[in-house]
Amino acid sequence: MKEALLSEVGKKEIELLVPLEKYLASGIHIGTYVCTEFMKPFVYRVRSDGLYILDAKKTDERLRIAAKFLAKFDPTKIAVVSARLYGKKPVLKFCEYVGCKPYVDRFLPGIFTNPSLDVYFEPEVVVITDPRADKQALKEAAEIGIPVVALADTDNKTEFVDLVIPANNKGRKSLAIIYWILAREILRYIEKIPPKADLPEPVSEFEASL
Repeated sequence: MKEALLSEVGKKEIELLVPLEKYLASGIHIGTYVCTEFMKPFVYRVRSDGLYILDAKKTDERLRIAAKFLAKFDPTKIAVVSARLYGKKPVLKFCEYVGCKPYVDRFLPGIFTNPSLDVYFEPEVVVITDPRADKQALKEAAEIGIPVVALADTDNKTEFVDLVIPANNKGRKSLAIIYWILAREILRYIEKIPPKADLPEPVSEFEASL
């Protein structure tokens, strides 16, 4: 499988945000045994055991687009959501670097829609880690009409999502590399770090503990 993907990208590997081997080692391309109609365009192949494999090149393309899009916003007006345990540390680290507002663990209903709440926040854009697990935040973002960027696995539906990043949104290493790349690329776009610079911390520092 790895050889096939390497062959597919091959000559374009230099254009990727990280080497293809790093994507594959993180499991960013590993989908599920279910694929919705929404996610079929992002599937690279289906394994003999029925597991759907995402196209790492398309994930890379969407990460690039998402970073450029998010870089246009005031970072203090970006909300980043993850109810998933493995998404908590990556989101917190991402927000630490970029300056966004993190929402991890349980998302309290009304945070985006009820101004009477002490925790009310009015974002300009929302990033969600899983359209299913983070459905409350997705619903509220749709209600107030703000754009949503979402990581989506093969089993996700993507109604109300404006920009899909196809990826394994359940894996510890996958989530770490996604948020690490997004943080790095945004900081490059807003010139907080040089165009070819990496973050001062490696991807492993974005990984949730086992």
